[in-house]
Amino acid sequence: MLLSLAQWLQTLSPEFGYFRVFQYLTFRAVMAALTALLIGLAAGPYVIGRLRELKIGQPVRGYGMETHLHKSGTPTMGGVLILLSIAISTLLWVDLSNRFVWIVLLVTLGFGAIGWVDDWRKVVNKDPEGMRSREKYFWQSVIGLLAALYLVFSISENSNLRVLELFFNWVRSGFDVNLPPKAGLLLPFIKEVSYPLGVFGFVVLSYLVIVGSSNAVNLTDGLDGLAIMPVVLVGASLGVFAYVTGSAVYSKYLFFPHIPGSGELMVFCGAMAGSGLAFLWFNTHPAQVFMGDVGALALGAALGTIAVIVRQEIVLAIMGGIFVVEALSVMLQVTYFKYTKKKDGQGRRLFKMAPLHHHFEKEGWKETQVVVRFWIITMLLCLVGLSTLKLR
Repeated sequence: MLLSLAQWLQTLSPEFGYFRVFQYLTFRAVMAALTALLIGLAAGPYVIGRLRELKIGQPVRGYGMETHLHKSGTPTMGGVLILLSIAISTLLWVDLSNRFVWIVLLVTLGFGAIGWVDDWRKVVNKDPEGMRSREKYFWQSVIGLLAALYLVFSISENSNLRVLELFFNWVRSGFDVNLPPKAGLLLPFIKEVSYPLGVFGFVVLSYLVIVGSSNAVNLTDGLDGLAIMPVVLVGASLGVFAYVTGSAVYSKYLFFPHIPGSGELMVFCGAMAGSGLAFLWFNTHPAQVFMGDVGALALGAALGTIAVIVRQEIVLAIMGGIFVVEALSVMLQVTYFKYTKKKDGQGRRLFKMAPLHHHFEKEGWKETQVVVRFWIITMLLCLVGLSTLKLR
């Protein structure tokens, strides 16, 4: 919005030439981060107050950690504050004609809506389980598949018109069309290697990344500040990849695929980082508010969608290693428990409690120790991910 206004002012008079600074992605990304940060800090007390008035408090499961029982009643659904900050800041500073920003924004808000329904059922219906898993995964799958189907063609072409043409060519060809190398699976640390996926392979991979990332962040969001800081770090790192892939010069120099328009996602990543830091102000231990599923599902889906666009699905798994391990700990715990129960008649556990952060709490780590140590690990993993920019 502000970019369009600045361009219009420049056409009126040469005196407004200094508005050319709005054309720089780095400037708008920084301003988006600052705008989202200020919106979050300013609106935070009001949002938390309204959540308290509406008695939207976090229910604690009876089989959860005993040390968390005192958190029952803490305002939840604070992810609304994050999403509002991201949406307002992004719309202010982004190029509104960019199709990639719109698809990321729509996926983010779509998954946020799923989380909203889930949280609402928990706090209004007093049901700690919220939306049932089957229903939740159905709607996640609908959004994830639609986004993946659009992205497979939009990454391959430079305009929505060409996207439609490629889609119709794919249908007319009997669902068999060759995609450019930049739509393949890129391996980190290896120069100019792209494994062709085909349309179906791309859609399946993208679906798994978007939905898997969404649920992984949601599973990680179990301690004060645990999930939001890794989201900020990983999101900011993906913004660097977006800047590189969106630049014809840098992408060629660093042997990355050039995806025109992807650089604009740096503005979205800046807004996500700023809003995340603002939320952390209120979410740090002892938390005044929890983000709830409305925030966790949305932020995870945003990270997954951005990673798909900039073709860094594997790097996302590296930088978001904490999210991956948390999700795997739950899957392994459930699988092993069911297997041993079927085999021996009594289920056994691999971990003292899942997700993994609760296991460490059971081991005697304080909540703040778990959170800060997971932050440190994420910082190191993000540095490893960023090193793939040059180590190829």
